[in-house]
Order: sequence, then C-alpha cells, then structure tokens
Amino acid sequence: MDYVKNSFLIFKTNLNLKTELEFKEYLKRECLNNGFFLTKEQADDMIEFLKILTKENEKFNLTSIINFEDMVFKHIIDSLMIFKVIDVNKNMNLLDVGAGAGFPSTPIAILQKFKDIVQIDCLKKRINFLEDVAKRLKLNVKAYHARAEEAAKNKQFREKFDVVTARAVAKLNVLCELCIPFVKPNGMFVALKGPDYEKELEGLEKSIKLLAAKIKEIKIFKTTNGLTRVLILIEKISHTSPKYPRNFSKILKNPI
Repeated sequence: MDYVKNSFLIFKTNLNLKTELEFKEYLKRECLNNGFFLTKEQADDMIEFLKILTKENEKFNLTSIINFEDMVFKHIIDSLMIFKVIDVNKNMNLLDVGAGAGFPSTPIAILQKFKDIVQIDCLKKRINFLEDVAKRLKLNVKAYHARAEEAAKNKQFREKFDVVTARAVAKLNVLCELCIPFVKPNGMFVALKGPDYEKELEGLEKSIKLLAAKIKEIKIFKTTNGLTRVLILIEKISHTSPKYPRNFSKILKNPI
C-alpha cells in the first residue's frame, strides 16, 4: 500500500492514481456509475473534504476507513444514497444525529443545498472538525455539541426537521427513540443500515407507533463494488409524546 503525497493530496490507495486530476476523475466516475453526477466544483469540494479528513484523522482518529477508494464508496457514495429515496428541495432542512466525521450530512451538503443542515454529535473534537470543514468549504451547515436525547428536548430542535438521518451503529429501536422526536409531523427519519438489518425490525412497528411514526418503506441498494446499503424510511405521523426520548441509560436498558 502506497502513500500518495504532494502539495495537494495525502491518501493511502491501492489504485494507480498519481495526480490530483486522476483522483478527482476516479471520484466523479465512481459516483456517476452509482447514479450521482458531480460537477467540477462538487468534486473539488469532495476531494478537499477527504483531504481534511485524512490529515485530521492522524491526530483525532475520526474514521477507521483510510484508503481513498474505500472512502469514495463507504463514505461519499454511501452518504449520497439518501438522494435515491428523498425528493430534496431547497425548502427542506436536514438533521444528522451522531454526525461523527460528517457522514452522511457533509457529502449531502456538498451535492445539494438543503435550506439548512444541522449536525449533532456528543464529542467536541468532532464538532470542531465539522465546523472547520463547513467554514473551509463554505457549506450551509451548523454543528452542535450535544447528546441527542438532550437536544431532542430542546425547543430549538424538537420536531423542527423535514429529514433526520443517522448512520450510527446503535440498534434501530434505540435510534428511533433518539431521532424521531426531531422529525416534523409528515417528515421522515432515514436510518442507514447494513445487510443484517432484518433482525432489528422485530417489534419495531409497535414500538415506533408509541413515537407517532410508522415504517414507510425499506430500500436496498448495492454499489458497483458490491457493498449493500439499506435505507429504512420512517414517516412521522403526528407529535411525539414529550416523555420521549428518555434518559439514554433507560433507552438501552429497556427499549420501547
């Protein structure tokens, strides 16, 4: 495995890519092969984002995915899958719960401008990173340092979003209690899951009914390199009871 390092790029890769243009062309080609057209400016911003992530990751351990080709498929293309299920318009806003290193929300913000994009994460080092990325790429994104179960009780965030996403490793019933309270009535929570999602669906319809939501549909996609991404669309029906979300320890100990 070689390092590609010059004044523009510092990526690990198994690909025979040596120039900035070759990296950008690879990114644009693979995105297009999976249904996402990038303009030159969008490709520039995606590469700049990955550059910042790669450099900062050496200090802060933001992601375990460090190969360029893996970042393209597992971070960028994976994040953009939301555009296959949501008809985005400029009047919509989006919240990314547990945003981490900015997936899926930062690639989403680069590809298409929502009215507002908000990122919430419980680690300050991640928030600092996300704020730096938004500033450098001039994205309409705001990052907040908060725990999801606490932010969901805040009037600034509760039931304020058309679309809420989460690409977290928590089980779906836990994610639903954390995320659905942020969604406006008639809005959508989109949970990004892997191929083993089915075991997390047991009893979910009954539990999310308590949160005033229902499963709208489940979409399964495969990328051109064989990765499987499952998007579970959960529609908000009416207002969620103010008792949700509960304290995180209670959510884990006794999921609804």
